[in-house]
Amino acid sequence: MNSLDRFLSRPTAKPYRSGKIDPNQEVHFNKDGHLDFEEGDVENPKNWSVGRRIYITVVAVSMVVNATFASSAPSGVLVGISEYFHVSEEAAGLVITLFLLGYCAGPLVFAPLSEFFGRRYLFYITFLCYIAFNFLCAFAPNFGSLLVGRLLSGTFASAPLTNAPGVVADIWGPNERANAIALFSMMTFVGPAAGPIVAGFLQVTKGDDGWRWIFYVLNMFGGGTAILMFTLPETYAPVVLLNKAKRLRRVNPEKYGDVTAPAEAHGRNLGAMFRVALLRPWQILFDPIALLVAIYISVVYTLLYMLFSIYPIVFQQKRGWNAGVGELPLAGTVVGAVIGGMIVLTFTRHEQKRQAKGHKFEAEDRLPLAMLGGILFPVTMFWFAWTAEYNSIHWIVPTIAGTLLSTSIMLVFVAYLNYLTDTYLMFTASAMAANTITRSACGAAAPLFTNYMFNALGVGGGGSLIGGVASCSHPSPSSSTTPQQEQDASDDSEATEVGEGGDDEEKQQRRARRESGQSGASSEDSDSDEESLEQGQDYETTEEIERRARHRRERQRAEMERVKTRSDAGA
Repeated sequence: MNSLDRFLSRPTAKPYRSGKIDPNQEVHFNKDGHLDFEEGDVENPKNWSVGRRIYITVVAVSMVVNATFASSAPSGVLVGISEYFHVSEEAAGLVITLFLLGYCAGPLVFAPLSEFFGRRYLFYITFLCYIAFNFLCAFAPNFGSLLVGRLLSGTFASAPLTNAPGVVADIWGPNERANAIALFSMMTFVGPAAGPIVAGFLQVTKGDDGWRWIFYVLNMFGGGTAILMFTLPETYAPVVLLNKAKRLRRVNPEKYGDVTAPAEAHGRNLGAMFRVALLRPWQILFDPIALLVAIYISVVYTLLYMLFSIYPIVFQQKRGWNAGVGELPLAGTVVGAVIGGMIVLTFTRHEQKRQAKGHKFEAEDRLPLAMLGGILFPVTMFWFAWTAEYNSIHWIVPTIAGTLLSTSIMLVFVAYLNYLTDTYLMFTASAMAANTITRSACGAAAPLFTNYMFNALGVGGGGSLIGGVASCSHPSPSSSTTPQQEQDASDDSEATEVGEGGDDEEKQQRRARRESGQSGASSEDSDSDEESLEQGQDYETTEEIERRARHRRERQRAEMERVKTRSDAGA
């Protein structure tokens, strides 16, 4: 019955949404004496009913679809834009480029704001601004105002793209999160693929006003999504605890006057958070794991936006189809994304069975999907390029190749987004910001050179170049390792150097000492790390991060010296 009450959103089952709060209710504190969630706490977003969490995920993903749909939709009406404003088609392509450049600027601002004020109100403000600037685009009197509107709408659309994975991490555990991220990634394909198809038919049916109609459609879609958006609750745990602490102090100042949330105890300085947030994405980006992921996803993302120029070349210029029908083969990329999503769901169920048998979950368990996608990606690119080159080959053949190409991209995206989330966890928003900036910067350039490239090299030659780059970058999925794996590998090599006798015993002793050292006498740093993660504290200073890393390196060197001394004495 309690679950039913919670599902029906009855205030008695959700005291934090009721105006009648028991002033004498018991609260739970962590070991530091700060307010915390107790086991099974209905205010903890991860304990909400499955139905409610699915609804929140769907709404968050719907905002992402708005952003991705808007990013590619004008590509189907570039001819209309160029004719209306008397500019070249390459100049008209700036409406895509500037929107994607807006993706780069947004995460640097909206990621720290979401970690300070929470997800909910940031979604409200940014999404309404996105709709407002779409109105500017729809009624733009000149080309300059259209470009300004696209840049600003892209900037505000980047907030859902950056923070939707954060919402997923807020409400789902590791296993369920894989499926939610799969849905998120699937929608990043549905939006870009659907945009040119809708725009192409509007170009055919509406004539000279077809380019304005695509922005009318964007506003209709955005308005419907905004209605659902206003039903979203706050999901960011540190802000939920902060709101709960304020509520308790308000209803019973005498009893709960000293109750503080972890975020309050550590101080909340928006200026300091911005200073760190402007640095943290770059710090994360140049971490070996994040850098390899960013390079590979940038290659994949660039191809994704090149497809919106490649498909018109293949099916409109070479085969003579009209603007509407010529975009229909892009629907195959949606089918490919669905196939990829089904593979992800199957893989997730397999992983759940392994964990039920005692297998310990590691972030690297996500990578097999990336490896599969990394192999399929260049193969399908070559297939698409050389079957699309010749009109004598039936159109279904390159369409099938494009479908499987989309499947490979889907697998890469899902695997790496989950991998970044599992690796950086409470720093997910900053990690996603770094990744979004790099891939969007690469994707933004795609409309500017794709036509020139394929006109010069041909579809076969241009596609082969992309396939070759994909083949060269394929090793990066299998080379991403965590610091823990590197340390284990170092342990193995050190144990081999110590001596032949007792290698296994020495190795086990070293690992035991390292683990005890991290949790015992030297646990101060690691405890503070874990606490900052649990409390959502994403604004350590750069000096603190460097000090902690330096302290760990010194501790590791001292441990290695002790091991070497003991091995010399034993010899």
